[in-house]
Amino acid sequence: MINSTFSVALSRGVLVFDGAMGTELYRHHVFTNRSFEELSLSDPKLIRTIHAEYRDAGADVLTTNTFGANRIALAHFGLGEKAREINRAGAKLAREVADQAERPLFVAGSIGPLPSQSQYEFQIEDLILEQVESLTAGGADFILFETQPNRAALEKCAAAMGRMPDTPFVLSFTLEANGETAAGETVERLMAPLPEGSPSPVAWGMNCGSGPDGLLSAVERAVRLTTLPLIVQPNAGMPKEVDNRRIYLCSPEYLTEYAKRFVGLGAAAVGGCCGTTPEHIRAMAQAIKPLSRMKSKPTVVIAAAKPAEGKPPLPFAEKSNLARRLAEKKWVTTVELVPPRGYDLRSTVEKSRALRERGVTAINIPDGPRASARISPLITAEHILREAGIEPILHFCCRDRNLIGMQADLLACAACGIRNLLFVTGDPPKLGDYPHATGVFDADSIGMAAVQRRLNEGLDLGGQPIDPQTFAVIGVGLDPTALDRKRELDRFRRKVEAGAEFAITQPVFDPDALLRFFDEVEQFEIPILAGIWPLTSYRNAAFMRNEVPGVTVPDAVMERMASVESREGQMAMGIEIARESVARIRDRVAGIQVSAPFGRIETALAVIEGEK
Repeated sequence: MINSTFSVALSRGVLVFDGAMGTELYRHHVFTNRSFEELSLSDPKLIRTIHAEYRDAGADVLTTNTFGANRIALAHFGLGEKAREINRAGAKLAREVADQAERPLFVAGSIGPLPSQSQYEFQIEDLILEQVESLTAGGADFILFETQPNRAALEKCAAAMGRMPDTPFVLSFTLEANGETAAGETVERLMAPLPEGSPSPVAWGMNCGSGPDGLLSAVERAVRLTTLPLIVQPNAGMPKEVDNRRIYLCSPEYLTEYAKRFVGLGAAAVGGCCGTTPEHIRAMAQAIKPLSRMKSKPTVVIAAAKPAEGKPPLPFAEKSNLARRLAEKKWVTTVELVPPRGYDLRSTVEKSRALRERGVTAINIPDGPRASARISPLITAEHILREAGIEPILHFCCRDRNLIGMQADLLACAACGIRNLLFVTGDPPKLGDYPHATGVFDADSIGMAAVQRRLNEGLDLGGQPIDPQTFAVIGVGLDPTALDRKRELDRFRRKVEAGAEFAITQPVFDPDALLRFFDEVEQFEIPILAGIWPLTSYRNAAFMRNEVPGVTVPDAVMERMASVESREGQMAMGIEIARESVARIRDRVAGIQVSAPFGRIETALAVIEGEK
């Protein structure tokens, strides 16, 4: 029975495919003078082992060992009559390994390039269908046409699938380093609409041919050409000849950095082709899954309000003390306090009161950071405002509520006197302790900034009047070290157009990178607060570097943290690095948001007061 949930899974988040089979078999001392596909019959233990290594590395999709299992290719080894048996066995082995996992895994039935059409034109569709029927009988969830060399081959594959309309399939082509096929066909040509009457694939893909860098520009073009998901599986770089062996030298870390870029551009799935190993897939899965792209995260589109419909918004400087200081270009200091996991807010209020007495401007209250479950940040902010007498900046996350619930909470903020709001899209649920929770993402931060702007004009989401209007200060997040710089700049522009009045950056550990980014966003002319995180230890630095989305910790910072052995010394080094960062950027920012690691406000104050 065909598993139709694969296309649903593609639409909900980023999937990680496995890596190479052929080069893995070569690493296991199977030489190229024999049929790799036949090993599914003669050495099933070896094939199971490789599948299991990819499964355990974190792959969501296992690809069958059937790339060259068409009747013509197998005939070169005297195995043509075993085509159906080999394909069925290859799918069955992958299915068995997938079903042993404690999480859902999909099986891709691999079909590689077919023989020359000029020689075998009359057989091509029959060859394809022989494989498709055998793979689905063995348990494949969908068919993956891999490494297709040209547009004609893609059309042949699609035409054949017209005879099996209920079987999902993916069309994946190969590109050279210049972003074109060996024959010079462009991505635009390859992904043009299929001939009338051809069934549609559930996704497009590109694999093999080039290393990750060679596919980057092709991915950027491809995501604009289709509304279907895109699967990207580069080689582990270009192979080198070493002692008559073809060696792939691309490290797992290097491939992973590019996988993150592919996801940032819009890829729905990433994996590896020739030369990639379980180590590559493990590094990729660990980095990609926390950053899982939510397709259900549209920007809310709201028609521009006509001047007669709404009320004039309150001038920026009159909305809050924070806004007044920003408008007057006075230095702003804020400290981030994470709400507790329980409901006792006394410690949070006491810390907020102490920070107010030390001259801090406002308290930042995150909303479920890293997809954690904590007391309502709105309630936390209200207690701080009422009991500690200091303004909060409430982070407003789009992950957990639909549009109706979010608008209700925005009105609640207005009723409580909470004026400063920072809209963030939010970390995906997979990142936290509740990975099976459902992310809503009716809107992203751009959309919610637009909603709040309308509320400030006295109009709700549906255009209905509200009285009185709200007076919120609209803030947004900013990632100066984003891998996809162009996308981050575009999103920041759209946030400002939606109504953003100030921004706070992700924690910055490379002040020069922040300054370079500021050179590109000065045109937007809204005040920006720099996020500062005083590292408490080398372990804390490693955690920030590897496990917190949107944070980049340079090698130089890691080396400085590692140069001190004692915990006290490492904490002092972290504060020193933070102070240096503030001093470096002070004349370019409106202020700073300093995190209080583990709730230690003394650490945050050491940064704030030490840089004066």
